[in-house]
Amino acid sequence: MFSTVLVRRLALASLGLGSVAAVAAGPPAKTKAKPVPPQQGIGINLANLDKSVAPCEDFYHYANGTWLKNNPVPAAESRWGSFNELADRNQAIEKRILVKAAAAARTAKPGSNEQKVGDFYAAAMDSVAIEKAGLKYLQPRLAQIAGLKNLAEIQQYMANPKSISTGWYGMGVGQDSKNSTVYAVQLRQGGLGLGDRDYYLKDDARSKAVRAGYKTYMTSVFQLLGDAPALAATNADAVIGLETKLAQASRGRVDLRDRIKNYNKVPVAQAVQDYPNLNLPLRLKDAGLAGAQDVIIGQPEFLAAVNTLLASTPIADQQQYLRWNLVSDVTSALPKAYGDAAFRFQQVLTGAKVQQPRWKRSLRATDGALGEAFGQLYVDEAFSPAAKARAKQMVENLRAAYAERIMATDWMSADTKKEAIQKLNGFAVKIGYPDKWKDYSKLKITRESALQNLFATSEWRREDNLGKFGKPIDRGEWGMTPPTVNAYYNSSMNEIVFPAGILQPPFYDPKADDAVNYGGVGAVIGHEMTHGFDDQGRRSDAKGNLRDWWTKEDNEKFTAKADMVGKQYDAFTPLDSVHVNGKLTMGENLADIGGLTIAHQAFLKTAQAKGGQKIDGFTPEQRFFLGWAQIWRANARPEYVRQQVQTDPHSPEQFRTNGPLMNMPEFYEAFGCKDGSKMVRATADRSRIW
Repeated sequence: MFSTVLVRRLALASLGLGSVAAVAAGPPAKTKAKPVPPQQGIGINLANLDKSVAPCEDFYHYANGTWLKNNPVPAAESRWGSFNELADRNQAIEKRILVKAAAAARTAKPGSNEQKVGDFYAAAMDSVAIEKAGLKYLQPRLAQIAGLKNLAEIQQYMANPKSISTGWYGMGVGQDSKNSTVYAVQLRQGGLGLGDRDYYLKDDARSKAVRAGYKTYMTSVFQLLGDAPALAATNADAVIGLETKLAQASRGRVDLRDRIKNYNKVPVAQAVQDYPNLNLPLRLKDAGLAGAQDVIIGQPEFLAAVNTLLASTPIADQQQYLRWNLVSDVTSALPKAYGDAAFRFQQVLTGAKVQQPRWKRSLRATDGALGEAFGQLYVDEAFSPAAKARAKQMVENLRAAYAERIMATDWMSADTKKEAIQKLNGFAVKIGYPDKWKDYSKLKITRESALQNLFATSEWRREDNLGKFGKPIDRGEWGMTPPTVNAYYNSSMNEIVFPAGILQPPFYDPKADDAVNYGGVGAVIGHEMTHGFDDQGRRSDAKGNLRDWWTKEDNEKFTAKADMVGKQYDAFTPLDSVHVNGKLTMGENLADIGGLTIAHQAFLKTAQAKGGQKIDGFTPEQRFFLGWAQIWRANARPEYVRQQVQTDPHSPEQFRTNGPLMNMPEFYEAFGCKDGSKMVRATADRSRIW
């Protein structure tokens, strides 16, 4: 999802954290004469602990060490952890729903969600039909690209909303970050097949290997399309050369985090004058946006480079670039050879050993294409109204605790505290699933062709986005589907969102004690709340507008505390000489520290915390911190970790666990940690904002 709206997500890639937790789950559990046998999925599984590791030396491995030893990364995965385990359990439910929907779709009402979901999944699973179709449904689009003769025709192709994956740069409609009551047209950098500019520009061994793998992948695809080997390699070089020039003009991930720097609003007339080769009047007209008076440009220097390259790049090279963008985006619906080529490149990036089964890939495609139609079927089976009500109550418990922490800060002035409380009280809370579902009535899905279904959903999604312009802001819209194992904070909406998919063990377990739930989902809720006050989220006010509501002195104090966190995480090394990037991960690290702090504050109000009785030999506060650690347990392949550190705003899991704890005296006290222990930072080196 792109927009100048700041969307902060809790988890890695497609995985994440969520929110739910019960209001006090009853009276505190009493200490038993004999330890309760470990039970998987209920509270804390004692079998996962490694008591040969001292909790004050490395809490992550103390809490998860045996699990880590017993759960190597499966061959089809690049990482494996609690997020994956939950996603796997969710997928088992989703698969059952989809198989049933596919069988029922033939007799379902035409145009109904059941028909569309069932037929989409059935077509995606029909590998025989996909092989038989070959390039039949792709050929007309390839022929269209092959027929482009000049820049004017390139501009017409890019302006057509029905064109798929045009590359070059991104354009869409989203909230105006400085006026959150209206939608605005937004232009931003894009067009890189490798996603991150550093893969094109760095000369380290890994970057070179990624580029080599990318060229091999691209050459293979061009040969599958009919190019002779030498021509395929030449065409791949042309595309990579063009993408490298785009990379040179692109901002790095750290700079892209700066919300002020990436908000540049100009009149349409000015943009037309500055970037004549984009032919914005045509693109806006064909997109139904001719009435736009202004556009928000994320990275002006990038569009300037695109403007130059569109005129200077040979048309033949541009054709290969458009051809590559089209085909690489739909390999999942093309014959097996295309998917195999794509997977071989993914092996270079992530280290996965075997491709995931077709049903998992088809499931993800269905969720991505028809997420809210599919989501309705999912929540009917997997998420009850009672679970939603419990989650809402926990959010309010956390909100109250956050207000206390804000008012208790000794570094924030009264005026800034007042604004912060207004923003906290203004958080909109979305839990489980939308109150109003998306309308897919204009989207036609059949069993005839998985590829045609991809094209149809892409066009529908584009039309859905462009159609927002000029309409009131849809504050009920969701940026994730109900089955998603993740959560997010949206700055321009000033909302925190927790899909049903994340509201399951180990993040939230109705059978577990409050300590575990507050350490799990409670910290998740606090994490998303804290994104409203992290180094970028804090720049928006209670209404979601990008506005500086901080006093100069408070801003300086906050920045100093945040900088200290950045230095802490810079020092973490997940692999040999690979360091975490404290600036790239700043927002997530601040949210982890703040979220855990707030969750602990809220937990202290529960009957369990006040009772102080042990369960399985652990005090309530110890169980709280164990609940935190277990949601981050994960093993990952070295290739994945290297990619994560370079491109992901989230720190590797062991540092997401230990990093916040190293700043918390409450943790030291709970486990009796003494000065000099690895988990204990010197007082002058601790940083905790809330």
